[in-house]
Amino acid sequence: MRADEARPGGRGRAVERTRADADDAVDRRLRTLAEGCRAVFFAGLPGTGKSFFVHRLAALAHAAGRPVHLLLWDVIRPVFEASPVGRRYPVRAGITHPVIRRAAGIWARRAVARWDAGHPAVAALIGESPLVGHRFIELARSADDAAEPLLAGDACAFVVPVPSVEVRRFLEAERHRRSVQHRHDREREDAVPAVVQTLWGELVDVSRKLGIERPGGGGGSPAYDPALYECVYRRVLARRHAYVLGVERVLPAPADSVYAFAFPTHDVTPTVEDADACIEAVETQYADRDVLDREIAGWYLV
Repeated sequence: MRADEARPGGRGRAVERTRADADDAVDRRLRTLAEGCRAVFFAGLPGTGKSFFVHRLAALAHAAGRPVHLLLWDVIRPVFEASPVGRRYPVRAGITHPVIRRAAGIWARRAVARWDAGHPAVAALIGESPLVGHRFIELARSADDAAEPLLAGDACAFVVPVPSVEVRRFLEAERHRRSVQHRHDREREDAVPAVVQTLWGELVDVSRKLGIERPGGGGGSPAYDPALYECVYRRVLARRHAYVLGVERVLPAPADSVYAFAFPTHDVTPTVEDADACIEAVETQYADRDVLDREIAGWYLV
């Protein structure tokens, strides 16, 4: 991983371009985040290595003597879907219902604020925030609330792993394997391969709406393109301290599963009451569901 020049990320934010060209270089970047940041969120599409980097960063933070707390989309989402009110909004074709996506985002900002107020400075919060399709996009948006000082401050980083075409192909094959042969219960919550492709197509559409040109132009839904992917996420994270991690090679994964930790971690999760209250708040706010659908479709507008 090579640290290249800093690039403007909008509103004065710096987006740093890094490349993973050796395991020890990756660890140096992650170790800096593990030791120097209070909160780190890995953003991006499914099948880009977010869970691997969550695991690795958590291990480094633990080794540095820090209590590790995890705020993960695929852990939180099922709580909302299974709550009494949430059962009104089931998954369709592997896609989370818009009401659930919005409610989970409302809860996430409150959870970040509560966590920050309730834990000592030595504690580390490590999260997974896909952002695409309005999945925790609230964490990337500025708001006048108790979470904003942490989310916008120097002690919080959003990291976007951007795999090369070859690495992405490997990760997609691994995801397909895990979809039929689970090694950990949490793998059941991974986006299935068809959803992974759907979300890539959605990202391509977003790039066009943002006026981001891709090499070669043309229509349709192109194959995965790291440069296009990076550009979209840099734009979406313009209001945050964001770092792009260019992953050029397949990195050694844990022997069992990236979801299995050999050290204590603490999940930040909603109660059933939390989930129901947030869903009911969405129902009240969006009596006209067309308004919610338009907001979900415009998730990339920050």
